Amino acid sequence: MASRGTTSSCLLALLLLLLLPIAPLAAPRRSRFPSTLRLASFDASPPPPPTTFFEVDRPIRPPRGRVGPCSTLLLSQSFGGRQFDRIFGVWLSGAELLRSCTAEPRATGIVWSVSRDVSRYTALLAAPGEVAVYLGNLIDDTYTGVYHANLTLHLYFHPAAAPPPPEQQQQQQQQHADLIFPISRSLPLNDGQWFAIQNSTNVQSKKLVIPSNTYRAVLEVFVSFHSNDEDWYMHPPNEYIEANNISILPGNGAFREITVQLDGDVVGAVWPFTVIYTGGVNPLFWRPITAIGSFNLPTYDIDITPFLGKLLDGKEHNFGFSVTNALDVWFIDANLHIWLDHKSEKTFGSLVSYEAPKLTLHVDSNFSALDGRFVTSAGRHISATGWVNSSYGNVMTTFYQRFSYKNSNLYSKNGTFQVVNQTIDAKSGVFAKSSVVLFLEGSS
Repeated sequence: MASRGTTSSCLLALLLLLLLPIAPLAAPRRSRFPSTLRLASFDASPPPPPTTFFEVDRPIRPPRGRVGPCSTLLLSQSFGGRQFDRIFGVWLSGAELLRSCTAEPRATGIVWSVSRDVSRYTALLAAPGEVAVYLGNLIDDTYTGVYHANLTLHLYFHPAAAPPPPEQQQQQQQQHADLIFPISRSLPLNDGQWFAIQNSTNVQSKKLVIPSNTYRAVLEVFVSFHSNDEDWYMHPPNEYIEANNISILPGNGAFREITVQLDGDVVGAVWPFTVIYTGGVNPLFWRPITAIGSFNLPTYDIDITPFLGKLLDGKEHNFGFSVTNALDVWFIDANLHIWLDHKSEKTFGSLVSYEAPKLTLHVDSNFSALDGRFVTSAGRHISATGWVNSSYGNVMTTFYQRFSYKNSNLYSKNGTFQVVNQTIDAKSGVFAKSSVVLFLEGSS
């Protein structure tokens, strides 16, 4: 919603031609648009292997003398032909704004749109940045579908508000972060800026230096699962696969967990919501309404403010991700939201308490040949408390997570019939207390 007073709306439209219909066998290319929109050209040389992607990016330069907030990112697409559901992402200056799945096609074509409130990314508009869009697609004689998309960023700018009275400035903390650091891969790339985690031992990470006057830090994690692990919650244990000499069925059981690590220590976890993409189970299930989260995949916040006492030393620190029991492939990246104390050059703090015991995981297997039942249960809790001293006072922050998980997989009729019943209970919260204000935030 536009703010009161003098408000101007700036619409920045980006026409994205993800795969050109006139050249289905064109080589992968990237196009940059420093000022005006140009389309990539293609030569008449012999056709190389089929295109698996087409990526477009262009600079974004916000108007001078204006401040946010940024309101809505709108992506509208049209499509025709034969194709699978495809995952795609949108990044600004390396920070992911949206992860989504394409709609399943119809013979007569299909049109759909996705919108997301991106106000929390206002800090990215403080300087020129680059928008990148990646959609992994395949064009050949069988899969003929071509995606055409319009990406529109609705920006609402207004003059900066007058500062509050001095007696209120100490108590007023801004809603959105001052800085956002992307924990992702850098351009140029031939695929998305996310990290690809291919197995349970694979750890992807990035090093960052935290500004010395930081008083709050929140990690926003983007997660999606694909290929051999798209239906991870339906997987049997490896012992079932080995006993029946099955080579085409993914295994590693029906439990997955993303661990978020700071310098090797687990500071948070994500037990992912089981998003079913538009082609999942049976594409006819998702017409006209698609499954929850498939067009706008959920993100997960982990407050690392209690660890700022460790991070405010001016040195590089390693932020990493891994996936328990993972098969190929998981796409993961994150945005680190940073709040700065503009009245001081340096804040300082200390970690008071920290608990992150190992995951508890149990699998009860009972099967004969191809029929059987597998019950998987798991639990974990993580908590950390630390204080930060800034112009807002000495603030004690506690972040906690509590998880429980139960999954039942039943195979019958010689392994041709499967019933899955799964429950994930995830609770998290933040408590921040100072001599001035008590802040509570929780989710479940």
